[in-house]
Order: sequence, then C-alpha cells, then structure tokens
Amino acid sequence: MQIFKVIEDTITKPPIPHEPYKQSLKAWAMYCLRDKGFKVVYAQNADFAIETKGAEKLYFKVSNSSEDLDNSISWIVWDSTKKSATLIPKNTESS
Repeated sequence: MQIFKVIEDTITKPPIPHEPYKQSLKAWAMYCLRDKGFKVVYAQNADFAIETKGAEKLYFKVSNSSEDLDNSISWIVWDSTKKSATLIPKNTESS
C-alpha cells in the first residue's frame, strides 16, 4: 500500500530527530505525520490513527522494542541502538 511507503519515509527521514529525553515516541511520531500533512486522530484501541481521504482509518501503536508485537495493528518501533524508527505494517510476517 502506497500510504505505508509515505509513512515509512516520514519516520525514517523525519522533520525533527526523535530525542527520547525530550518527547515521547508517540508525540514525536504524531508530530512528524502531522508535519507531512496527515490527519492524525484519537484512537481508542491504539496510540493514534491516521484518517485517509476515503474516510478509512489506519491504526498505529508505538514501541521501543520490536519483540512481541501484535500483528493486527501497525507499529512504529524505535531502535535506540541505531537511533532510528521503523514502520511495521499490520498483518506482516514476523521474522
């Protein structure tokens, strides 16, 4: 899906770097996506959602670890060693 490519580009080449001591991963991810023009909204069973033009919502959670992630939802994962974020779209094969 093309929208996931845009989201991935947004978090891998962010407008501001993620500084864990200054802001949460959730706040940083939401800021980056809003800066790119996405409509980021509240989500009851996720950290946030993105509304698309077709009124579909894409749900996301954030994590500082790529272990034990529920693949029924998309994830933005922060790797503190590499100091980079990764997008893991929902329903992907886990490695």
